Amino acid sequence: MARRKGAGAGTPAIQALERTGTWHVLHAYEHDPAATSFGLEAAELLGVDPARVLKTLLAQTDRPAAHGLVVAIVPVAGQLDLKALAAAVGSKRATLADPALAERTTGYVVGGISPLGQKRALATVVDDSALQHDSVLVSGGRRGLDVELAPRDLVALTDATSAAVGRPD
Repeated sequence: MARRKGAGAGTPAIQALERTGTWHVLHAYEHDPAATSFGLEAAELLGVDPARVLKTLLAQTDRPAAHGLVVAIVPVAGQLDLKALAAAVGSKRATLADPALAERTTGYVVGGISPLGQKRALATVVDDSALQHDSVLVSGGRRGLDVELAPRDLVALTDATSAAVGRPD
């Protein structure tokens, strides 16, 4: 397992990876507080194709489980297709969750929400385009920290399904 020391070992996301022995690489960068797109900032500063950098979004659906909250993981180079997400989880509709609710539910701040190590396990859908890559990057649990791992490990660790829920900008 590769790991860069001192880059965020204390986050629940990193602890979850270490607990399971999952291969990962930490990528720390200097976050600019004026940045408006956290994922695109990470891709640019780390020199990584934005198709490999994934953002974690919470959506509200009409599912009864977990108050209808669902995690969607899509490339930062595109957008979440809310209709496709709703269909993927058997819901009639989906809307983006309120940021304050997303923070309370996951235990992370917006811009640093990791799909790993969340306070509560939620239904999760990974855009199927992520599976085309050998490795992808997701938030490591704080702004300025991404973690690289195999997309199949991401799916396994989050107990996710994969579906076409992302769309290009």
